[in-house]
Amino acid sequence: MFYYLLKYVLLGPLLRLVFRPRIEGLEHVPSSGAAIVAGNHLSFSDHFLMPAVLKRRITFLAKAEYFTGPGLRGRLTAFFFRSAGQIPVDRSGKEAGQAAIREGLGVLGKGELLGIYPEGTRSHDGRLYKGKVGVAVMALKAGVPVIPCAMIGTFEAQPPGKVVPRVHPVVIRFGEPLDFSRYAGMENEKAVLRAVTDEIMYAILSLSEQEYVDRYAAVAKAEEAARRAEEKRRFPRLPLN
Repeated sequence: MFYYLLKYVLLGPLLRLVFRPRIEGLEHVPSSGAAIVAGNHLSFSDHFLMPAVLKRRITFLAKAEYFTGPGLRGRLTAFFFRSAGQIPVDRSGKEAGQAAIREGLGVLGKGELLGIYPEGTRSHDGRLYKGKVGVAVMALKAGVPVIPCAMIGTFEAQPPGKVVPRVHPVVIRFGEPLDFSRYAGMENEKAVLRAVTDEIMYAILSLSEQEYVDRYAAVAKAEEAARRAEEKRRFPRLPLN
């Protein structure tokens, strides 16, 4: 109930008013049946803009940190995500990937839409990073199509670290469904999973026209954070007189 209240009364109209998103290829999203919508991830606002424009309900696998934040803000964020039907996934530990796959397959098993960001985290610089193979495992195990999606302009509207988004043109572009039935029963083959994932990422890249980086986003972000920390250590800011 809260999902549809957000979509049609509270948040959806506000997002449409502020961002005025242009939607392309919405006809590629099936009107019924299970499917995966795989998109690039540029901004916190991606979580809300895509559901706002889709006619069907979509459930995202959201990082567990959104549900465990401290203080009033953390509790409100957790309530918001849970009420909107989003599923927390712990990304730490050896079982993290398997837990995400189990949750995703549960959504698909009910004939619903599952939203996933194959990069695993938001891009810190607006580029598209290498996809993780979990999306391929779910697509093959569930035998469902994958609809590539590109969010364009959300990085400029609300880059990482910016709490209040600014008005900026946004395009949400859906591509033709990708059918991987030719790989049925091969979800345990590493080479197949990599090939399927790369095909999905190429489809997203074709829609978004981002610069592609053949590395995992989490690794690149960690290296960037380490570089900045080292620069700060070596060149501390001098106190102003």
